Amino acid sequence: MSAMPAVRCTGLSRRFGDTLAVDNLDLEIVQGEIFGLLGPNGAGKTTTIRMITTLLPPPRGTIEVFGADVAARRMAVRRLIGYVPQQLSVEATLTGRENVWLFAKLYDVPRLTRVRRVNEVLAGVGLAEVADRLAKTYSGGMIRRLELAQALVSTPRLLVLDEPTVGLDPVARDDVWERIEQIRADSGMTVLVTTHLMQEADERCDRVALMHRGRIQALGTPAQLRGNLGDGATLDDVFRAYTGDELADTGSIRDVRSARRTARRLS
Repeated sequence: MSAMPAVRCTGLSRRFGDTLAVDNLDLEIVQGEIFGLLGPNGAGKTTTIRMITTLLPPPRGTIEVFGADVAARRMAVRRLIGYVPQQLSVEATLTGRENVWLFAKLYDVPRLTRVRRVNEVLAGVGLAEVADRLAKTYSGGMIRRLELAQALVSTPRLLVLDEPTVGLDPVARDDVWERIEQIRADSGMTVLVTTHLMQEADERCDRVALMHRGRIQALGTPAQLRGNLGDGATLDDVFRAYTGDELADTGSIRDVRSARRTARRLS
């Protein structure tokens, strides 16, 4: 008997006015894998993630996280998830430790274990020595690691990362991913990530799904998807093959501005 999937979406749809953002989507994410959800702006990735993380209700279809129905057991699902959004979630005027402590309280980490857990995650992301500095003094890579600590403080079974390395230089990007992979290896945690960096997805993800116009257009390991296009193909080539190399005409200027603000603050 196969293990219960970490995430199962069945017939999932979501519309905003006349725009069908997610169109009858079926998706399963295996426990313990790093799963990449790829696609152009406006493909429906962020809407899908917001429904999985309970931030948006699924008006049609079902979502289960480790067997718990998102619509019926929203609070139970939230206790299973750690979420790092694309937009910065760090409070610059607090120290690194205070930022993680705040999330420990929000996630209702038991008071008796809260101090130990905050110290553990700060050490795990390499911020123990700078934990009592104000977050506004941190570099971009340190801020991303701090957000990772915030998401991990509740010991989630599913870590959701929306563009976790946007605005980071290659060294900082590798550092963030090394922390994620080590924590995944130690805990067996499942990771769901969106990224526009195809090389990052190719190197870091066990499987990827390419989403376009609200639907999954291709699904498999990076090697399988590259192999389908022939020798020498890259994941960029796969992306172009399934999206038609189009610029998305959905999304909004607000999304672009938000991403640019995040990139500027991290750089």
